[in-house]
Amino acid sequence: MTQHPSPSLPAHRPGASKQALEAPDDTNPSRTTRPWMPALLYTLGFLTVYLLAVCTPWGQRAENALFDLGIQGGEEAWIYPLSGSAYGSTPIPPMELSAKPTVMAGLAVIVVLTLVRRCWRQGFAALGVVVLAIGAKEAFKSSVPRPDLVGAPENLLDQGFPSGHTVIPAALTLAAVLVASPRVRPYVATAGVLWLACIAAATATMGGHRPSEVLGATLLACACYGLATWLLPPAVAPGATRDPRALPATTLTLALAVALASGARNDTLTRSLISAATSFLCVILVWYAAVGRPAHTARRTRPALD
Repeated sequence: MTQHPSPSLPAHRPGASKQALEAPDDTNPSRTTRPWMPALLYTLGFLTVYLLAVCTPWGQRAENALFDLGIQGGEEAWIYPLSGSAYGSTPIPPMELSAKPTVMAGLAVIVVLTLVRRCWRQGFAALGVVVLAIGAKEAFKSSVPRPDLVGAPENLLDQGFPSGHTVIPAALTLAAVLVASPRVRPYVATAGVLWLACIAAATATMGGHRPSEVLGATLLACACYGLATWLLPPAVAPGATRDPRALPATTLTLALAVALASGARNDTLTRSLISAATSFLCVILVWYAAVGRPAHTARRTRPALD
């Protein structure tokens, strides 16, 4: 007697189970990640901040108004005695004259870590992040104009986009993440963003830079980091790090506290809060770039065919 297959069961096809196992999973980050996307997004963010804050009348008016809130200048900022602006005070790196020594010391640390860990590609990429970020900051500031669209006072016409004091801690933090071992990478990022929170808030609240200049510097450093990780081979490029469960919340809480303290002023609460908020946004950008971004372990691929 001839037996026919049950109509409820599909006929067996050779290789069907294998194809099912190898079917592409659209939720797999390694298949959907575009490694060039972070660098592009950070670059677009940098240009957008410049165009909105510097090249529009309402953007200029909004930021110039902040300088009228603190009529006593930087002396009213809580962090003023530690900024290096006060006579005889020692500045927090990289404030005032400590900027160049801070960069040189940071580059030296990167070289030492590269030699100790023998991570040559990551070391060159880390050096490239610092050099490119600082070089791009200098080139952009010297070549791109700041048009006077609102008839601002002369002391507000200087081109300060992006902030040099902010780009240094942001770039050095991201560079250190590149050469650090995966185990300590989250803690390196934590130390770096706390430093960034202090410098970004202090720079904004003391009037050395506008909030857009601080934010633009951070976006520039993140764009350079995204470019470096894109150019690195997938096998050595840093990816998403498994950090202790409480570390992100602890880091962001501490960073917020540092930003509030570093941005505080005696004469205006509004400027203090805006400076702290700008600093905290910079912290989030660098933390996500350094620790939270998925690894680009594979390019988008097509499913295997039998």
